[in-house]
Amino acid sequence: MIPYAVLVFLTVAFLAASIRVLNEYQRGVIFRLGRVIAAKGPGLIILLPVIDKMRKVDLRTITLDVPPQDIITRDNVSVKVSAVVYFRVLEPVKAVIEVENFLFATSQLAQTTLRSVCGQAELDELLSEREKLNARIQTILDMDTEPWGVKVSKVEVKEIDLPDEMKRAMAKQAEAERERRSKIINAEGEYQAATKLAEAAEIIDRAPAALQLRYLQTLREVAAENNSTTLFPIPIDLFKPFINAIQQTGRDNPGQKAE
Repeated sequence: MIPYAVLVFLTVAFLAASIRVLNEYQRGVIFRLGRVIAAKGPGLIILLPVIDKMRKVDLRTITLDVPPQDIITRDNVSVKVSAVVYFRVLEPVKAVIEVENFLFATSQLAQTTLRSVCGQAELDELLSEREKLNARIQTILDMDTEPWGVKVSKVEVKEIDLPDEMKRAMAKQAEAERERRSKIINAEGEYQAATKLAEAAEIIDRAPAALQLRYLQTLREVAAENNSTTLFPIPIDLFKPFINAIQQTGRDNPGQKAE
C-alpha cells in the first residue's frame, strides 16, 4: 500500500500543479496538448497537469510611452516627436496566438505610424492641429492592431522638440506678428478718434455756444492743477455780441458817426 505521507504529498503536488487563481482583470488562455481550448477566468481555474498550459493576459488599459522619433516634416524641418498610446486587450485568444508579443508589436507599430503621419504634415499643422494628428494616428493603429485583439483607445502627441534655429526664427515671427497687430490696433484707434472728433466738430459748428462752454470746462480743468500762471486764449466769439451791437448802433445813427 502507498504510505499515507506519500499520498498526501502527491495530492498537494497535484493541486499545486492544477489549480490557478486569476484576478478580475486577468484571463487565462488554456492550451491542451498544444491546442487552444478557451480563455477562462477570472476566479479559480483547474488545469490538467502536464497536459494543460496557461498564459495569462492582462485586460487593463496599458500606457505605452513612445520614445522621441526623428522626423522630417513635409516642409523639410527636422523635429523630434514623442507620444503616448493607450490600449487594452479585448480578445485574449487573438492576443496570444495571432502575434508573438502584442506589447512589443504595438510599440513598434506606434513608432512607425508616428513617423509616417507626422512626416506627411507641415510644421504649422504639427504645432496647431495636434487633435487632428492624434485622431489620425489612433485610427491607423486601431485598424492595424484589430487582428491581434487589441483596441487602441487614445493617442496623444506628447512633446515636439524643435531645433534652436527654428525656435529663434519662430520667436522673431511671433514678435513681428505682435508688432503688426499693435500697429493695426493703434491705427484703428486713431481712425475712431478722428471720426468722433469730426462728429463733435459738426455739433459745435451747429451750436457755437458749445465751443465757449468747452473753453470754460478746459479752464476749470487747468485751474485744478494748481499752476501758478495760466495762459488761456479768449475766443473772439465772446465779443461778437458787443461788436454786433456797436455796428447796429452806427447804422441807426449815421450823423453821430459823421461827427
